[in-house]
Amino acid sequence: MAGIATTQHLFAQMLARVHAVCVAELGASADLSRVVVEPPKDPTHGDMATNAAMVLAKEAKAKPRDLAERIAARLRSEDLIASVDIAGPGFINLTLKVTAWTDTLRSALREGNAFGQSTIGAGEKVNVEYVSANPTGPMHVGHCRGAVFGDALASLLQLAGFAVIREYYINDAGAQVDVLARSAFLRYREALGENIGEIPEGLYPGDYLKPVGEALAAEHGKTLLAMSEADWLPVARAKAIAMMMEMIKGDLSALNIRHDVFFSERSLITSGKNRVGETIDFLRAKGDVYEGRLPPPKGAPVDDYEDREQTLFRATAYGDDVDRPLLKSDGSYTYFASDIAYHKDKFDRGFRNLVDVWGADHGGYIKRVEAAIKAVTDGQAALDVKIVQLVKLLRNGEPVKMSKRSGDFVTLREVVDEVGKDAVRFMMLYRKNDAVLDFDLAKVIEQSRDNPVFYVQYGHARGHSIFRTARAEVLHDLPDEESARLAYLGVAAVERLTDPAEMSLLRKLAVYPRTVEAAAAAHEPHRIAFYLYDLASEFHALWTKGRDLPYLRFIIKDDAEMTKARLAMVQGVVTVLASGLGLLGVGAPNEMR
Repeated sequence: MAGIATTQHLFAQMLARVHAVCVAELGASADLSRVVVEPPKDPTHGDMATNAAMVLAKEAKAKPRDLAERIAARLRSEDLIASVDIAGPGFINLTLKVTAWTDTLRSALREGNAFGQSTIGAGEKVNVEYVSANPTGPMHVGHCRGAVFGDALASLLQLAGFAVIREYYINDAGAQVDVLARSAFLRYREALGENIGEIPEGLYPGDYLKPVGEALAAEHGKTLLAMSEADWLPVARAKAIAMMMEMIKGDLSALNIRHDVFFSERSLITSGKNRVGETIDFLRAKGDVYEGRLPPPKGAPVDDYEDREQTLFRATAYGDDVDRPLLKSDGSYTYFASDIAYHKDKFDRGFRNLVDVWGADHGGYIKRVEAAIKAVTDGQAALDVKIVQLVKLLRNGEPVKMSKRSGDFVTLREVVDEVGKDAVRFMMLYRKNDAVLDFDLAKVIEQSRDNPVFYVQYGHARGHSIFRTARAEVLHDLPDEESARLAYLGVAAVERLTDPAEMSLLRKLAVYPRTVEAAAAAHEPHRIAFYLYDLASEFHALWTKGRDLPYLRFIIKDDAEMTKARLAMVQGVVTVLASGLGLLGVGAPNEMR
């Protein structure tokens, strides 16, 4: 079904019609960029609302209410529109004919898993960089949220028509990987039989480095012991980083997360040319790098402040609060200098649209990176930094104890092993990324409405249960295979779906393609999780109504055609739930076990 071309979704159709009416009323030069058609906040006001008169009144040299009357008069002749009302100072509310919603259901059945796909991305290249955890140990629960968010956002952008590259930046240069190397060397000595005692303060204490020490011992025997630190450090560092990255990739794989590109920070200066130095030279030639002295910071101390003459990036020229150092006192590059070069490399690879997913502790770093990107791309690239807030891991409301394996945190793998990939992924997205998330290990495996992932997956499974029952009792020729079932139900007499509860469910289905576009444009995959819960809730509510009101049941034993129409509606729900869950990287089971 993926090869089927999607038709313009209902909200896009109505926006096109509103645009056409505005052009007819104001002329071809009318600025339609701010005109929207969206569901009204209060559903009693109609099916859709447009702000056209409000945003075009000044250009039309008319009062918003007067312009609304003129636009409404034209819209009333549109074949999909049942009624048009004007509210407040000039909002236009539209109520659509029933055929608009039944036709949308037919579109969903015709398009199958392509329903919801969009072309708004127009094939534009987007680089989504996420996780990028330091390769110093296993991933923890905090990394997990950023990993799931970035992966779902990448999938969302792909569904909206963008050409997405998923990227991981390996921080394999700097002091923290030297600490890793020294920690691994200690485990190497342990593997050779030495009693190393307590792990010294400042080194990584987790047991996860024991296999690295054993690998070094197996590969080098006792030869490293005879070397100076300057000689054994790069050997231990390379082995430790390689094994840590394999561990991290394994952790990500447990969540079904895979990246297209793993970009090494060290490669910026060790790949045959010094790209950090070249980037500094490039900025210097533009007048954006100079030698100077920074004033003392006001208030709280700043990590990278040094009271000396130094090489500075003129960040204030691009919106930052202060200019930023590029070289440390020992002549090595600052982390920021490498970051500038890295983002310039993204731009040089053809990306003008960049998304970085960062942890909560990096919020203060945004302005300087935005300034750097403006400088190295002459304003041609856009960066959106999505901050992912902390995860509080609980069990029945109580904080979960730290992991013995890691030494000081709960690992991602432990959580996935306990509650499963689907619960982890859905719940990590069932809250906006910039809000702190309480993740309760006991609640996410409950089989109740209070557990969103169960409730949504149960909606998909319930749909398939209805198909099985209908096949046994009424529609014996109902295909089991998805594409055949879509074709079979695609010719159902869906115009027989007229009950208000059915109409409400069809309206909810019709919002899905617009939700995908809006979530992609805002870089907010949580909107999909919220939408799926709402859709499942309406579906479950309609099923429950059928228990009390037999005429609303999905399966009417003495009316095969009505059953077929209702199953077409159920198929629409199943199709959209499967699409949305797939987008979030969550399974859509046909049965709940």
